[in-house]
Amino acid sequence: MTTGVRGGAKPGVAAPRDAEIRESVQTYYGQVLKKSADLQTNACVTAARPVPKHIREALQNVHEEVALRYYGCGLVIPEHLENCWILDLGSGSGRDCYALSQLVGEKGHITGIDMTKDQLEMAKKYLDYHMQKFGFQAPNVTFIHGCIEKLGEAGVKNESYDVVISNCVINLVPDKQHVLQEVYQVLKCGGELYFSDVYASLELPEEIRTHKVLWGECLGGALYWKDLAILAQKSGFCPPRLVTANLITIQNKELERVIGDCRFVSATFRLFKCPKTGPSKRCQVIYNGGITGHEKVLIFDASFTFKEGEIVEVDEETAAILKNSRFAQDFLIRPIGEKLPTSGGCSALESKDIITDPFKLAEDSDNMKSRCAPDVAGGCCGTKKCC
Repeated sequence: MTTGVRGGAKPGVAAPRDAEIRESVQTYYGQVLKKSADLQTNACVTAARPVPKHIREALQNVHEEVALRYYGCGLVIPEHLENCWILDLGSGSGRDCYALSQLVGEKGHITGIDMTKDQLEMAKKYLDYHMQKFGFQAPNVTFIHGCIEKLGEAGVKNESYDVVISNCVINLVPDKQHVLQEVYQVLKCGGELYFSDVYASLELPEEIRTHKVLWGECLGGALYWKDLAILAQKSGFCPPRLVTANLITIQNKELERVIGDCRFVSATFRLFKCPKTGPSKRCQVIYNGGITGHEKVLIFDASFTFKEGEIVEVDEETAAILKNSRFAQDFLIRPIGEKLPTSGGCSALESKDIITDPFKLAEDSDNMKSRCAPDVAGGCCGTKKCC
C-alpha cells in the first residue's frame, strides 16, 4: 500500500494539502517503515478467511525481502484470473504482483503502479528472480511510477484491464472520487475493482485528518464507510459488494487518545463495471464449479456462497454482475420459476438481504470465532461457517 481524507462536507473531495499528504506518505513508506513489524496498528491484518492452497503456494514463492516490505490490509486476490490483465494500485514492493503473476500465467499480465520510488526499486530488483522461478520465458509483470489518481498521466490505457486491485491504498489518497473514476475508465466492460481498505465508523474530525502518523497508518484518510456506495455510484460502478471485514486495534496509547470514540475496520469490497442496459431482474443461478481453488464452493461475497450444482436465487444487481463479468461462463442463469437441472436435486431458493455494513460483519465474525473451540474435536470451528 503506497498511495483518503474526506476533504470537506462532500465525500471524496480533495483536501487543499494534497501535496503535503503525498510527500508525508512517500516518506513514511519509503524511509520510516522498513518492515511490516514497524507499523503501530493492526490495519495490515491477515485474511479474514482461509486462503486457498493455490494462493498460499503463490505467496510462498515470493522472495522474502519483497514479502517483508508488504503493508497491505487484506488479501486482494479474487477468483478466476487465468489469462487476465490486472492493474495493482499502489503495488509497493510487488508482493501481490508476483503472486498474481503465477495465477494469470504467461498469457496474462500484471502492471504495478506506485508513487514511492524506494518501493518500486525493491519490486524491480527481483523481477528476473521471480520470472526464472516461475519458469516464464518472458516477464508478465511491469512496474510503473505514478499516482493512482492519475492513471492516464502514468500511461495506463482506458478499457485495458480485466481486474484492478488495491491493498490498503485508496485511503492514502485525498481525492478518492477521482481514483474510482480513473479505475472505471481503465477497466474493460464487465471488469472488476477488487480492493481491501480501511474505513471509519464516522466522519473523521480534523484532529485525526491532519495527524501525519495516522495518515501513514491508513487511519487519517479512512473513508466513512457509508460514503463508499455514494462514490461508487457517481463513478459508474454497480453497488459495492462486501467480501470480508476485520476490526482494527491500535497499539499506541497516544494514537488511542487522538482517535477517541472513532472505530476503524479493514474491509474487502468488489466493484463491477457493468453495461448500462436497463434494469435486470431477479434470477436463479447454478454454479457450474471448476474455478481453480473454488472447484466445489465459490464464496462470492458476504451475502452469497455458491455450491456446485445448487440453485440459488439472486437479486437484480448480482444477476447483472454474473451475466456481464468474467464469471458469466461459470454460471447457468435463468429467470425465476424456470426449471433448472441440478446435479443433486438440491435447491437453495430464498430471498436474502445484501450485507453492506463492514463493522457488523466484523463484529459477527469475531463473535462467531469467540464461540468456537478450535481445540475441541468436532467443534464448530471445523465447519465452513466458522472458518
